[in-house]
Amino acid sequence: MIQIVDSSTMPAGVRSEAMRAVAARIIPVELDFPVTGPVVRGTLADLGALRISSIRSNVTKVERTPRLAHDDLEPSLLLGLQASGSSLVVQDGREAVVRPGDLVVYRSTSQYTLVDAEGYRQHQLRMPLENLALPRDVVRQVTATRLSPGHPVADLATLYFQRLVGRQKAFAGAAADAVSQPSMELIRAVISTHLDVTSTAARESLQATLQMRILEYVRAHLGDPTLNAAQIAVEHHISVRHLYNVLASGGISLGEWIRRHRLEACRDELGRGRSQNLTIASVSQRWGFRDASTFGRLFRAEYGLSPREWREMATKAQPAERAAPPPGHARSESA
Repeated sequence: MIQIVDSSTMPAGVRSEAMRAVAARIIPVELDFPVTGPVVRGTLADLGALRISSIRSNVTKVERTPRLAHDDLEPSLLLGLQASGSSLVVQDGREAVVRPGDLVVYRSTSQYTLVDAEGYRQHQLRMPLENLALPRDVVRQVTATRLSPGHPVADLATLYFQRLVGRQKAFAGAAADAVSQPSMELIRAVISTHLDVTSTAARESLQATLQMRILEYVRAHLGDPTLNAAQIAVEHHISVRHLYNVLASGGISLGEWIRRHRLEACRDELGRGRSQNLTIASVSQRWGFRDASTFGRLFRAEYGLSPREWREMATKAQPAERAAPPPGHARSESA
């Protein structure tokens, strides 16, 4: 279930209390709003054991006080993904300034503070500490710390969580549990690699997330026409044979996966009105297709329409309604 939060739909006299109640759904905290009153917009969603919030607000300070840190909430880890601007996160005697794309964690069991004079602009994921399966002292070492910026695992985790937050509806319902556990494994891998932990649990978390990390890497490089198995294997310090075995365990054919997601990216871009200023060839090249005629043939085989026919149909459907995906095979997408 996804809850839409919008303070502008509420009477001014009850907004502050209502927004504190919304925040308590994520985690009970104290909130400081400007004297003009709260402005809050965003979404809350439960994906299995994960609770996700994507909120923009004029709240300038969020504090989990010592009293609240001893409440009845299940001990939890919170992962913050900074969406824009910068925030100061304070916990366990450390301070971290996080900027767009940075990951930071804080735990519910001790006091923490988030400060941003321009307003709160974070995506946040909350999960039970028990599910993270890392020693508590390990977690304490990484609170209020920018998690390995520039590290391949952290960078791919950022891309993954940005996509997860942006497509909550796609991963809700029956797919929620399938997304929840790999997401927590990925967080565990980010923490483990940040600390260079060599424990069995850390090695297991890296192995458990290998397929996910491979697919996120491929997704991030779909526009590279030279993308190939050898390059992907080198980036993940494995052999090409092991790469294929890892993907095969999930029923994934690398070449087919790349082709399908490139076609989906072209379909989505051609379905947006602003694509009228671009040639179909330039869109296909942007997503890694070298030959326009080959792209056109593959697109028609997949969706039953030529790229031009699809764009014309999508254009006619705007702005009255958002164009539905063209006919073709309905597929679920790996997170």
